[in-house]
This record gives sequence, C-alpha cells and structure tokens, in this order.
Amino acid sequence: MQNTLVAPVGVLGFGVEGQSTFNYLVRNGIKEIVVMDKNPVTLPEVPADVNVKTFSGETYMDGLKDCVTVVRSAGVYPMSKELFKFQMNGGLMTSQIQLFLEQTKSKKTVGVTGTLGKGSTVSMVSHILTKCGVNNEIGGNFGVPALDLLETETPDRVSILELSSFQLMTLSISPDVGVVLRVSTEHLDWHKSVEEYRDAKANLVRWQKRDATCVYLKDAEPTAKIAGESPARTKYAITLADGPNQGDGDAVIDGATLAIDGEKLYLSDCKVKGIYQLENMAAATLAVKALGIKVADAFEALKSYETLPFRMEFKGEKNGIEFYNDSYATRPDATIAATASMKRPFALILGGSEKNADFTELSQILVKDRPNLKRIALIGATAQRMLESLVQAGLESSGIEAKIFPTLEDAFADSLAIGKGGTVIMSPACASFGLFKNYKVRGQVFDKLVAEV
Repeated sequence: MQNTLVAPVGVLGFGVEGQSTFNYLVRNGIKEIVVMDKNPVTLPEVPADVNVKTFSGETYMDGLKDCVTVVRSAGVYPMSKELFKFQMNGGLMTSQIQLFLEQTKSKKTVGVTGTLGKGSTVSMVSHILTKCGVNNEIGGNFGVPALDLLETETPDRVSILELSSFQLMTLSISPDVGVVLRVSTEHLDWHKSVEEYRDAKANLVRWQKRDATCVYLKDAEPTAKIAGESPARTKYAITLADGPNQGDGDAVIDGATLAIDGEKLYLSDCKVKGIYQLENMAAATLAVKALGIKVADAFEALKSYETLPFRMEFKGEKNGIEFYNDSYATRPDATIAATASMKRPFALILGGSEKNADFTELSQILVKDRPNLKRIALIGATAQRMLESLVQAGLESSGIEAKIFPTLEDAFADSLAIGKGGTVIMSPACASFGLFKNYKVRGQVFDKLVAEV
C-alpha cells in the first residue's frame, strides 16, 4: 500500500468507480472507511473488522470531517469549497487513476485522452497488441475501473487507459505512452471554462518522464499545445496532407490513406467506416510503435478491426436505405466527423439532453458544407436551440428540411423519407438523458427500429 492512503479513507462518490474503490480498500486492509454519495448508499458485505460510515443526501460531504484521505470518484468536481477546506486542514485527496499509476506493475502503461475517439483508439491499441501476441488490458473510463486492473496484473502486461478530463483533473503522474487526440470543448456543464477542461487534459502528458512517448495531432492547435507540456523525449505527430503542416509528421493522413515509416494503410482495406477513423488508427499505430510493434504488423491488424457498438456502426441496408448508428456521438465535433463520411443523400437524427454545448460550428457545417444532407429530425431538450442555430446558419435557404419530433421513433419514421439510394444516420451531437438512460439504450432503440424496417 502507498502511504497516501492514511485511514480513515473516504470514498467520495459511490457509483461503479466508487464501489470499485471500496472493494480495493477492503482488499488492501483498510479498516476505517467513509462512504459519501448524494444518492442512498447500499454497501456490499464487508469483513467484521472493517468499520464503515455512510453519508448521503444533500449533506453527504459532511463525511469529509471523518477522513484523513479521500479517493475522489471521477464525476465529483474536485474544486468544491468542501474539498478545498478538507485539503487546507491537512486532508489528502487522491483518485483511482493516481493510485493505479503509482502502484501498477505493468511493463508499460498507455493513456489516451481527447474530446473525440478515445474509446475507438484504446480498443484499436488493444486489438493490435492482441494480434501481435502482447498481453494487454483496457481500463479507466472504458472497460473496467482502473483499480480492478491491479487484481489481475502481471509484469508482462500492457495496461491501456481511456481517460476523461474528470479523471485527469487532479492527476500528478503520467503514463509511459500518452496519446492526445483531437481536443475541442466539452463538459462545460461541469468544468468552469474551456481553459480548465484543456488544462485537465494536459495532465495526461504533463508529468511524463524523459524516456516516455507523447503522441498528438499536430494540426489541431489545442492538442499540439497540450503536447507541448510533455517533457517526453519522443513525440510522434499526426498531420494531414492538406493541413496547415502539409503532412509534416510521423504519421500522414492523405485522403483515405494513412502513411507511417513508408508503410501505407488504405481505409478501403479496413472494416471500419468513416474517414475520421484514420486519426484514431494513426494514434493507435504510433502508440504501439512506441511499445516495439512494427508498423506493418499494426496496419495488418487494423484491417481486421471492427468498430465499437454505436460508433458509426453500419447497420445494413434495407429497401435501398443505408443505416448508421452513431449514438455515441454526444458532442458536436463527433457529428461533424460522422457526417463528413456520408457519400449518399442522407437524413440526420440530431439532438438530446442539454450540456450547454455551442452548436454554431455544427450548424454552419451542416447547412453550408454537407450538400448531400436533405433532412434533419430533431429530438430531445436541445431540439429547439439546435433548430434556432440551424436557422441562423441559413437553413431556410438551404433546401434541407428540418423538424422537431417528440420521440426517436417519430424522428426515425420521418427520416425514412430519404428514400432508396439514401442513408439514415443517428449522430445526435448530444447526450441521451431525458429521453433515454444512456447512449447505449438510445442506440439499442435505433437498432430495433432498423430491424423493423
């Protein structure tokens, strides 16, 4: 055990991650535990010699007074006045990712962050390593909670972590290979500013050692700026052949082709759809290159990689209409990327719950730069605000038909009017809450509707 965990230890937030932290503390012999969550707390069975206090409801943070150390779950904002006071009075605050990186015995750790593509990239890294016979496991924001990885850890394993800004915000240790994907703005209903959000992301590489590796997108200014904070000696840059750096990078994306070290990967040879996936493929390949995998072997592995559920997932063609399920697209940037891949006339299902995202750029691109976009069906709490943004971007003179619908079922039915030779894509640019429990349930409903066509 690290001496950072001085008992009594608080578990702040008791969702999936908090419950994982609780089990970790019990496994490691912590006898005094304080569990705090705004929601009612249901404890698992604990050994008789473990004393557990619980605090819930609006005053759940009152439990901090009984803690020396607190392990903050990712969704709990770390800059609250209660946590500030706790630390000013000598309290120690840590997190799952901090503890994992302090204690891991994995031969290498790979961390991936960004606004877009984290899940796809970590799964690509894992797919390549598995195909090349390298023992690996995914955890963090994707897969299992990070501290659960310690239970099954072996010294020959590579641990791959998908890391959100929530998890990175207080981190003071960085992984061996840090991958910074395209970063824009997100979670401004949680973060106080864009600057705070991007500063949190920078912790992925800020504390790297000199012999570490940083992979980043050189053509995206916020990403390049974050990479500039890494002291790592090896930095691999991804660039676009028609971008501001004119393909001056270790990985160059030219149209639907990826080139690294003289090797080329053609998107047409791969199972995944969506030209934006080449950025994720480039990042994954450079990450495994840092682990000693040959680029040619990585490219061969990527040809057999299949997209994750609800991430630009092709659901087939019925009555001459193609269907794509991109329910995971909970940000405007994701929808911008997804719609760029549409070749046929298409209908777009858009909207969801409110995260205070700015829809200006999305609206302008949909109206002005997507000539094959014919219909937009809007749903959810953001529907009216999105429609107003589209109108401001010139919707009424664009020839695109846009309407608000009360349910996904209604929106889907309207989208079928795209007709034979067209495409229906659900890429909402918003979270699902309000209409659905999460993006997975939203995706499952869409799949059911496609099956019934």
